[in-house]
Amino acid sequence: MNRLSQFAFAACLLLGSAVAWAANDTPVGTWRQIDDVTGKPKSVIQITEDNGKLQGKVLQVLLSDDGPHPICKKCDGERKDQPVEGMVIMWNVRKDGDVWDGGKILDPKNGKVYSVKLSLTNGGQKLDVHGYIGISLLGRSQVWERMQ
Repeated sequence: MNRLSQFAFAACLLLGSAVAWAANDTPVGTWRQIDDVTGKPKSVIQITEDNGKLQGKVLQVLLSDDGPHPICKKCDGERKDQPVEGMVIMWNVRKDGDVWDGGKILDPKNGKVYSVKLSLTNGGQKLDVHGYIGISLLGRSQVWERMQ
């Protein structure tokens, strides 16, 4: 390999590393939601960003007490009796230092809406999703695993 080829190869490696790092420094992506009680994969969630705000949508339900295509029986308003697949369950989450918060998350199983705080761990491969009412010290957390 000549010097120019070596330089081009090194530049490609650095650029590829930077792109891979950038993709893991944000919650944007596709995640496997892991149930905090059973430890089993529960659903696939896609987190997107629009105007600096994150939202999460259920792409697929993997595990449900109500079968493969549950509806949100206990939800209020426009979500009531709607399919959980395709539903936006997290919205208005904004970056605040090393965490994302200020938004809301819906638990389709009980129909309740909680405040939410997101923190990346394990080099961006895991996402700590903490839902709470009132102060963030209380509540419950799930760890989601990055799929892509």
